[in-house]
Amino acid sequence: MQNVVVTGLGFISSIGNDCATVVDSLKALRHGFEPFPEKEGEVAPPKWYGSIKGFNTTGADSEAWTYPEKYKFSRLQLKTMSPHVMYSHCALLDALEDAGLTADDISNPRTGLYSASAGSPGHQYEQMHVMNSRGITRCSPFGVVTSTVGTINFNLGASFKIKGSVCGMASACASSAHALGFAHDEIAMGRQDRMLVIGAEDGNRESILPFGAMRALSVKADPREASCPFDVNRSGFVGTGGAAAIILESEKAATDRSASIYAQFKGWGQGADGHSPAMSHPEGHGLIRSIENALAATDLKAADVDYINTHGTSTLVGDLSELRALQSIWGEQVNGPAISSTKALTGHGLSQAGALEAGICCLAMKEGFMPGSAHIQTLDPEGEGLNIIRETLAESPKVVLSNSSGFGGANVTLVFKAWVD
Repeated sequence: MQNVVVTGLGFISSIGNDCATVVDSLKALRHGFEPFPEKEGEVAPPKWYGSIKGFNTTGADSEAWTYPEKYKFSRLQLKTMSPHVMYSHCALLDALEDAGLTADDISNPRTGLYSASAGSPGHQYEQMHVMNSRGITRCSPFGVVTSTVGTINFNLGASFKIKGSVCGMASACASSAHALGFAHDEIAMGRQDRMLVIGAEDGNRESILPFGAMRALSVKADPREASCPFDVNRSGFVGTGGAAAIILESEKAATDRSASIYAQFKGWGQGADGHSPAMSHPEGHGLIRSIENALAATDLKAADVDYINTHGTSTLVGDLSELRALQSIWGEQVNGPAISSTKALTGHGLSQAGALEAGICCLAMKEGFMPGSAHIQTLDPEGEGLNIIRETLAESPKVVLSNSSGFGGANVTLVFKAWVD
């Protein structure tokens, strides 16, 4: 089995579009929320969303979008893009530069691409509207590849000339964590030397607002109260979009080219609730198994863990389920691992969340800090006794877990270990 390491990170997120800005936002507990864009004549229940700065991807005409000058796209590339595909392309470019990879490193049978998204509801709606009102012949010939769930793979696989393993994951908010887990296995089992992993979402009205029908979105007027995971008065999540890209390589491939390494990706585990299509098991049974499986797969004990980046969305049921799972494993441990939810700052990126938070964990290990869980005024009693940190700690964790949970009770736990040269 090959050791797997992280050599590159790229972020297009509400708290920053590069590693340095993301680190600064996390250390300062600075959120990335702006007022939710309301449609004319309509009052949307959520008041805030995690906006992507430096991009304007509103409107159906992607050729009219604006984005930072350092990124270059051909007209054909723009025609096949939805917002999250553009974010993915930009995040991947930054991650590849961060990793120091060449075109030959990227385009060969030993390098693959795994991604995760829910597709583009806005673009799909636009195509359906044109089809129903004007006829199918008036629809864009790129409508399908622009909007369906696999659109990241279609676009980035072609643009970056990927020749290795290519696959897209669809397990809702656990999707990009699954993509990372299975990408790890591709390398560990020797099938690939390198995997490019991306999680992304449009993060606009069409991709966020439908969760309001589930009463899952926060309607708080104060952004400091809108996303407050583990607070007793939490009322729902703040939606966001963007993309996070992570470059995984075998230790041999990375050291052979003298790459800089963020962390070792030790392994992962998963476990399902078997309970509800929409809500987590109230006692966190699936997440408990996910954590236990991850620890067993990496030959670690619960006491070895220094920091846990939780799923922590700020929903009533989801947070309660995770707190009970954490209590089951660490509740009796004195000086247990530091615990936080960075969604208090970033918002919830749905399919993007697992990759974004895994990237945050790698940054924390390399930069020597543990991000605090912001916006907690009154801790939920279910969290009492757990080491839920409310301020960023200037301490470097050695072993980190990142939890993700999705609809249908899908739970994933990723394990990272500090890299020692």
